[in-house]
Amino acid sequence: MQLIPYIISQTKLPESSVKNTVELLNEDATIPFISRYRKERTGNLDEVQIGDIVKYKEQFEALEKRKTAILKAIEEQEALTPELKQKIEAAQDLTLLEDLYLPFKKSRKTKADTARQNGLEPLAKIMMSQNASDLESVAYKYIKGDIASAEEALEGARHIIAEWINERTDIRNNIRHQLARFAMISTKAVKSKAESDEAQKFRDYFDWEESLSRIPSHRLLAILRAETEGFIKYKITIDDDKALAKIEDRIIRSNNESTEQIRIAIQDAYKRLLLPSLSNEALQDAKSKADEAAISVFAKNLKQLLLGSPLGEKRILAIDPGFRTGCKVVCIDAQGGLLYNETIYPHPPKNDTLGAMKKISSLSEAYNVEAIAIGNGTASRETEAFIRKIRFKNDIQVFVVSEAGASIYSASKIARDEFPNYDVTVRGAVSIGRRLQDPLAELVKIDAKSIGVGQYQHDVDQSKLKKELDVVVESCVNAVGVNLNTASASLLSYVSGIGPKLAENIVNYRDEHGAFSERKDIKKVPRLGDKAFEQGAGFLRVKSAKNPLDDSAVHPESYAIVEKMAKDLGKKVSDLIGNKTELQKLNLKKYCSETVGLPTLQDIIKELEKPGLDIREQAKVFTFDQNIKSINDLKEGQLLPGIVNNVTNFGAFVDIGIKESGLIHISNLSDTFVSDVNAHVALHQQVIVKVLDVDIPRKRIQLKLHK
Repeated sequence: MQLIPYIISQTKLPESSVKNTVELLNEDATIPFISRYRKERTGNLDEVQIGDIVKYKEQFEALEKRKTAILKAIEEQEALTPELKQKIEAAQDLTLLEDLYLPFKKSRKTKADTARQNGLEPLAKIMMSQNASDLESVAYKYIKGDIASAEEALEGARHIIAEWINERTDIRNNIRHQLARFAMISTKAVKSKAESDEAQKFRDYFDWEESLSRIPSHRLLAILRAETEGFIKYKITIDDDKALAKIEDRIIRSNNESTEQIRIAIQDAYKRLLLPSLSNEALQDAKSKADEAAISVFAKNLKQLLLGSPLGEKRILAIDPGFRTGCKVVCIDAQGGLLYNETIYPHPPKNDTLGAMKKISSLSEAYNVEAIAIGNGTASRETEAFIRKIRFKNDIQVFVVSEAGASIYSASKIARDEFPNYDVTVRGAVSIGRRLQDPLAELVKIDAKSIGVGQYQHDVDQSKLKKELDVVVESCVNAVGVNLNTASASLLSYVSGIGPKLAENIVNYRDEHGAFSERKDIKKVPRLGDKAFEQGAGFLRVKSAKNPLDDSAVHPESYAIVEKMAKDLGKKVSDLIGNKTELQKLNLKKYCSETVGLPTLQDIIKELEKPGLDIREQAKVFTFDQNIKSINDLKEGQLLPGIVNNVTNFGAFVDIGIKESGLIHISNLSDTFVSDVNAHVALHQQVIVKVLDVDIPRKRIQLKLHK
């Protein structure tokens, strides 16, 4: 099968859409660019559909690469027949391909290899013909060398037969089918470790059994982690008698002396070769699906986090709270630049509350502070309560900001390069303030895996996780757009077509030559050519540019169309910006061409109506229940405000202002059946929850979403 038909068979998308998208991908176009600016060529495919084409294109290419390697390996053994070559070339999945290659794999010496060296393959063929009448007499003829008896000859022949059975694709597929439908995964505790404190979080799995095909992703990943850490043992089982019977039905055709020998060989093949290999394969398939589910949850959470509500370019006083070491305070300007840093000690053991109040009050006046950002870690609630007691002269909003990953950033090379003369506490506080201004711009500086929104992110396939999260970050950055004159190299690196090296070059050029006055100026940046400009220009914004379209999502390649629209209306381009009345007068069909159709023109009009509109909602102030200070203050039936701080497949965790987050199990998200947690709650959503149960010894809180 060729590439295009293969992708179509997997995606069910139109041939022209797939063909043109593959052409664009081969031209190094990015997913955001294709979905936004090449709608006519793709048939208006969205990012998800284009992402699927990318995935199956890579799968096909990996399959073809493996076919080439296998064909070469078998050819070198001088064992490649025309029939086998045809089968390999026709294979459409890796499993079938590896089954075809199995008899030719170079591996350690097997029992069957030893039997062949002892000249027992003819005996195995006689046995498999199931026609021999006096098998023991036949076996005596093979007593020579290392074979000292007829029984040893028969045993060696059985090893060869077992290997033949193991290599039969139809038998392997039959066992796979049974494992896929009926396999059970069961666990038992390792007694020597079961009583340890570390083991208690896995105690639900000390004696567990469940269908492998139905086990939720989080449960399988938890079991595998518990096994890796040595607290439990697991095994995969199916009905052995049923599996053996199905193999016998495919092989045994008579009832004589050979039949019993073949039955023994079947049992050996099943227990020694087939079941261990294929049950492990089934587990890996289940693990792969669990990984996909967990990665999907992580990706959705990350997207919601990155697209979190920004406060915008405001002057911020940010606080990284603490008790003994004090609260680190920084003042940053509207662009996130550090203006001042200080440490205050409003909490025990120093209790310098009055001095801290005076300092915060004076700083807020001196730096015209518009909002205060408080990290949500240790001493957060106490610091928030302390800040709310201060009477400011101006109306200053107070926000509690997630610290997830802030410590990773503060110790990173990026942070050291930004603030070489400050320690990690100052960098961490600056990051908290910047997160309030623009979560996306700050969070892209951190390895997405370190943000900690998801389930078992360290247990899934790390390369797949990184790849998926990079796609999410790229999508979010390009959906929002980037200010060319203020963006960090980290943020610019995710712009379509730019990448880390060009991003660094842009920042260096900006530092040396000053702010860019228009989009096309980036062509002066070293090594930034026409292709990178084409891919990235539409996602870059230049505020107060000579051409107002430079601060919009209208691509430079479409400027001439907008200019023609303005001319037809007897207006300047600047007169069309935000002028919905004039824009509605246009007959868009007049501007269609071979390369530009209605989808692109409609996008242009939408952008002109609200140029540079941020797709994110603005940040809102949130206050926890001030009477709830610890888990001991909780009572069943209480209604409390909270913020969703993690979403999983089995429910959502909610920060209710204390150390422990509460869980809204999926069954408590609604009075009706819930299949998708994300359909009911989103990360950082402000919610009202009802306390259902409080388990103080285990520090577990069960909640219900209150409508």
